[in-house]
Parts: sequence; structure tokens; C-alpha cells
Amino acid sequence: MQRRKLFTALGAASLTALLAACAPMTSEPDIVDIASSNDDFSTLVAALQAADLVDTLKGDGPFTVFAPTNAAFAALPAGTVETLLEPENKDQLTAILTYHVVPGAVTSDQLAGKRMNVATVQGQTVHIDGRRGVKVNDANVTTADIMASNGVIHVIDKVILPK
Repeated sequence: MQRRKLFTALGAASLTALLAACAPMTSEPDIVDIASSNDDFSTLVAALQAADLVDTLKGDGPFTVFAPTNAAFAALPAGTVETLLEPENKDQLTAILTYHVVPGAVTSDQLAGKRMNVATVQGQTVHIDGRRGVKVNDANVTTADIMASNGVIHVIDKVILPK
């Protein structure tokens, strides 16, 4: 009888361990998860989807994303966003979006007091000025250091365009 109780207990413990191992792991949200959960980035998320960049920015990274808000996209000339979202303009949209991404995770404290040109994923460089706040080209970082599992997001007030 003792043996039966022992084997029953071991069986129950094994089943519990197996179920726990199969349970979904909770992990930190990635860059796309964070952007998707914030209504201020709905235009950015739509653009990432149209450019087929969602899987890239859900990847391992790390990435630093200078993320324009909906208001930043709305400040572009009338019709610009709609035109960029059309399938025939995917390459141009991809170039603009990847111009907002820098390889590696760079936090605002690493930029503080410095001026530098940094290569983007798009291939060109952006000018970062961290002497008084942080500016990327002519855009101001309005919220810095939103940490994601695969990098960091800095919210900017303008869409920066490659030359």
C-alpha cells in the first residue's frame, strides 16, 4: 500500500512538472509588441506591416528604434503616409523605416553629452546630439529608454527622412 501511494505521488509530481514545462513562457515584450500595445504608434505599426518589417523587429536584435508617433506621421505633407502605404511604394517605405533603426541597444545615458553620426540599418547615418536632451537629425526624443526584450525604443516627434 505504501508503494502505491509513493508511485501515485511520483506520477502526480511528474505530470505537474510536464504540464509546467509545456505552459507558455511569459517573457518581456519585444519592440513590435510594445509599439502594437500603444495607440500612439498605430501608424508606425501599420507601416511596419506594409513594409514586411514586423518579423525583423520581432527578431533577436538588439535594435534601437527611433519611433515616430502618429502625430509625427500626421505632420508629413498631406497624402504622404497614404502614398507610402501603397504596395508599389514598399521599397521607399522600407528605406524610411529602416532609417529609424540603429543596430544595437543604445540608451539615452550612452548618448548624453555626445554628438555623433551613427549608421542606420538603412545604410545612411543619422546625426545624434545628446548635449541638451537627445536629438536625432531634427527630431527630438520625447520619451527615452523604453526597454524591450530585443532592444530599446526612443519616441521621436518627427519622421526622419533619408537623403
